[in-house]
Amino acid sequence: MNGANLLLECLKRQGVDTLFGYPGGAVIPLYDALYNDRHFKHIRTVHEQGAVHGADGYARSTGKVGVCIVTSGPGATNAVTGIATAYMDSVPLVVITGQVPTSLLGKDSFQEIDITGVTMSITKHNYLVRDVNDIPIIIKEAFEVAKTGRPGPVLVDIPKDIFLSEYSYGKKCTDNICNIHKNISVENNLDEIVDIINKSKRPVIYAGGGVKIANACSELLSLAKKGDIPVVNTLMGLGTIKRDDELSLGLVGMHGFRENNLAVMNSDLIIAVGTRFSDRVIGNSNGFAPNAKIIHIDIDVTEINKNKESYYYVVGNLKEILKVITYKMDDKDNENWKEEIKQFKLKSKIIDENLFHPKNILNRFNEKLNDDAFVVTDVGQHQIWTAQYWNFKGARSFITSGGLGTMGFGLGAAIGAKVANTDKSVLLVTGDGSFRMNCNELLTVAKYKIPITILLLNNQTLGMVRQWQRLFCNERYSQTDLDYEIDYSDLAKVYGIKGYTVNSMNELDDLLIKCELGKEPLFIECKINKDEGVYPIVPPGKSIDNLIEY
Repeated sequence: MNGANLLLECLKRQGVDTLFGYPGGAVIPLYDALYNDRHFKHIRTVHEQGAVHGADGYARSTGKVGVCIVTSGPGATNAVTGIATAYMDSVPLVVITGQVPTSLLGKDSFQEIDITGVTMSITKHNYLVRDVNDIPIIIKEAFEVAKTGRPGPVLVDIPKDIFLSEYSYGKKCTDNICNIHKNISVENNLDEIVDIINKSKRPVIYAGGGVKIANACSELLSLAKKGDIPVVNTLMGLGTIKRDDELSLGLVGMHGFRENNLAVMNSDLIIAVGTRFSDRVIGNSNGFAPNAKIIHIDIDVTEINKNKESYYYVVGNLKEILKVITYKMDDKDNENWKEEIKQFKLKSKIIDENLFHPKNILNRFNEKLNDDAFVVTDVGQHQIWTAQYWNFKGARSFITSGGLGTMGFGLGAAIGAKVANTDKSVLLVTGDGSFRMNCNELLTVAKYKIPITILLLNNQTLGMVRQWQRLFCNERYSQTDLDYEIDYSDLAKVYGIKGYTVNSMNELDDLLIKCELGKEPLFIECKINKDEGVYPIVPPGKSIDNLIEY
């Protein structure tokens, strides 16, 4: 067989059944091999960035490695934002890029780009294949690297002549998986850690996206229940504990509610699990939790003491570490601490249930969808409203771009999540700014009849930027208002997707009675007030207890 057929066989051995991609000159041999191969479901997106986001959504929703194919040159560079998005959020991807023939490498050939050089800082590892006989070991290693330890994207660049070269069956391949990607075990004395937990009076668990990646949500819950410890979540960690659990406080940090942030700031112990102490969470690091000892548990040793010094740390498999700590620790009752946290809560701003407000809109969709539904977001105010108000029930139920904050992420990721989970509902919550960056992928939704529901919160502005301009730039609204009229529901209809525009809760209620979500592609535009803000918000450079409430 040639290199193209060999690559497909290697992907089958890795359990791959779905590919996202876009054909081009350098990958013509690979798409030729796919022509008669009925094993793979292939989703051809409209743009290479959408293909990578599709593979990303597939991976986040399943825990499997997502796979996409793009051609050389602009095809590869169009994939860069998607790769960086996955890298920042530790998503396991294998991105296969075509390349000019080996004889033309380094000669500024047509559609040549050194994509391994371009992506060196945003991939966990990458490869340039120079011998067809190396494909089996490289693909095996790529998948191992992508999913082992802290997951991440791996790029495999394959020149066109390698796809066409004949594979020598007799050549023996060795299994030398890169040792640098193996799990590292660096452990403090767990008995000392358990003793600190047992003695703490005001403990808080600070859970991030690493808990989902490690499939350690049940272990996290066991720890919280046995220790009677409240849990706060990073944006990426939402869903690790059911939002309606009595110990779940929800989002912490720049847009965390007052009681959540003050719980952290007044704690005497923070048990940080699978998180990196992002600036969006801790605010001014010097003022973060001044009286708390920090126990940091993570798979990645490079995260330890990077953004915040820890008192103790454990590096290794979160699932196993949490099991051991929970087994060794005492049963506790922190009722006094939980009552103290409740007192931190201010009387909330009353939002009339009939007001066409993002909270009410999201509540209606939350009530309509099953508990196992996936909610995907783009980036902006709508993302944070969803993080604040959605009643998360499943570990992988929330899919969003946290680290890179990629506007345009949502539609591709929603497509990937639905392709991977045909039996579950997928809701995309987006804003008009983000949606304009990816609306071309409506064609992908229409072509494959992917039954996702798209909720567009249209405030005719770049809402989050405008809010910052209002709060921190003396209301100088520079290039943020999008006040020209576009009928987005009509745009959906152009693609053959049912589209609706609603302007009130009554109209939304009537529409949701009429529509059955998840049975067909559906687009719903809700026109909301452009001055509606995301609150609380912590001003830049401030500690997280310095909140602007509303």
